[in-house]
Amino acid sequence: MTSSTLSTTHTSKTPISYADYYNNFDMASLLKEIFGDHPDDRLNAYVACCGRHVRDGRADDIALVHEDTAGNITRMSFGELDNASAQVANLLQSYGVQAGDRVATMLPRTPELLVVVLATWRLGAIYQPLFTAFGYDSIKYRMDKAETKVVFTNHENRDKFKDLAQQTTMVIVGSQNGSQAWGDDNYAQMLAKQPQTIEPIRLDTDAPFLQMFTSGTVGKSKGVSVPLAALPAFYLYMRYAIDLRESDNYWNMADPGWAYGLYYAITGPLLLGRTTCFNEAGFDANNTRDFMVRHNITNLASSPTAFRMMKSSGVFEDLSKDASNNSSNKLSLRCANSAGETLNTGVVGWVESHLGCKIFDHYGQTETGMICCEHHALEHERPVGSMGMALPGHTLVILDDDMQILPDGEQGQLAVVVSQSPAFYFRGYSWNEKQAFVGDYYLTGDIVERHHDGSYWFSGRDDDIIMTAGYRVGPTDVENTVLEHNAVAESAAIGVPDEVRGNTIKSYVVLKDGVEGSDEIAQQIKDLVRERLSTHAYPREVEFIDALPKTPSGKIQRFLLRSLSAS
Repeated sequence: MTSSTLSTTHTSKTPISYADYYNNFDMASLLKEIFGDHPDDRLNAYVACCGRHVRDGRADDIALVHEDTAGNITRMSFGELDNASAQVANLLQSYGVQAGDRVATMLPRTPELLVVVLATWRLGAIYQPLFTAFGYDSIKYRMDKAETKVVFTNHENRDKFKDLAQQTTMVIVGSQNGSQAWGDDNYAQMLAKQPQTIEPIRLDTDAPFLQMFTSGTVGKSKGVSVPLAALPAFYLYMRYAIDLRESDNYWNMADPGWAYGLYYAITGPLLLGRTTCFNEAGFDANNTRDFMVRHNITNLASSPTAFRMMKSSGVFEDLSKDASNNSSNKLSLRCANSAGETLNTGVVGWVESHLGCKIFDHYGQTETGMICCEHHALEHERPVGSMGMALPGHTLVILDDDMQILPDGEQGQLAVVVSQSPAFYFRGYSWNEKQAFVGDYYLTGDIVERHHDGSYWFSGRDDDIIMTAGYRVGPTDVENTVLEHNAVAESAAIGVPDEVRGNTIKSYVVLKDGVEGSDEIAQQIKDLVRERLSTHAYPREVEFIDALPKTPSGKIQRFLLRSLSAS
């Protein structure tokens, strides 16, 4: 590994007018800005995010700074990623992986995860994230739908695949004893046998390179196949909303098991040829503060939940009051970015006073990427509480129930006008699970209001998605898992407002005849959801009731349960 360090110098930039850039947006010029003299319309995500930087003489530039749970730091250059990803790509090829196949990891934020992502792309295959907190049901559903060919995991997570390994090849990262115990290939041993060169496979821009899943209120999670055509949209977000500069030390705290982390902690910064930071430790306010200080983080991205937890911890008070000028105990933040849920005024003020920088709100979805932002690199009004302005290359409108465009000041559903959005790439769910388009409109499902200045303001969902600690949880997934308990007859899940997490999950449960509710059954239900679904989606509160409120057609009226919970 190279011993190069990250630059800490800041580069001042003359602000660019948002109105000028947005109104004069040209897709051909953007593609030239990103890919230069690229010869045709065929792309490879590995080439875009690593190979071309090596080709252009930047092999020694640092691509990744990784800190493990013991505080050990690893730095990998683009050249080292190039060599290692070639070895993994050759290994995948030996397993029969071809363009269009899906390869997954269930790993913490490690260098190996990043190498596998690039190796998968190198073959024209599709990378599929599996979040480390997922339980058996969540994993099985995603692997079955995607027909996952190979999974890389570690000894700590291998047990979750004990009944799934027959359908896929398993590779253990880390413990050789763990590999032997399961009869799996060992990552390090297999890589040592592989050459460091392999030709990347270029594909049409509509070919997918990421396989995501998104939660909904009805049925199972829906597949989102992200095409290579998304790369320009990712670039726009990183360049103009995040304002990622060559001089920045950038840390996106989001887990790459989810869209925001995979899109904008891995793909986005590497696409720009910038360094990304991985902190393998789980969230802890002290660790977060120390990591920012140790690595001179200048550009930070996270969720409102994380910022609220930083605020409530009190550990940043000393930094904001430190008059000693001790540079070893100072933050270096130039700007901060928030996504996942609405950013409130209290957090905005706290970030400015305690972290010493502006924080801007951004809005997006797994399907769309970020499409509405307060842009750091573009000059426009940024009223606190606003989602921001449409990302260049996107035309947004507010629609009423009859799909008619509403005037400013009226609430309706936010939609993307597809024919007028050259940077918009989503074309439908992977297995056609839901129709997301009406005519020329992609419907986000979010209720939003547009103000006269062009800013957008979030009002809520038109369904029952629960936002908890920055994660989107479909209540149906929780409810179906609760129903697996043999004492449960019916179940409904809602979000309950929480000062730190935004919302926590509450389950209303109707028990079978003759069964009495108890603390023991409530705890069993919590444990069941935690094990089967995930550790972020389990109900922190279980309430037993005689009957669920329903419409005449039998649909659960969750809005009534939310009112009941608030009373």
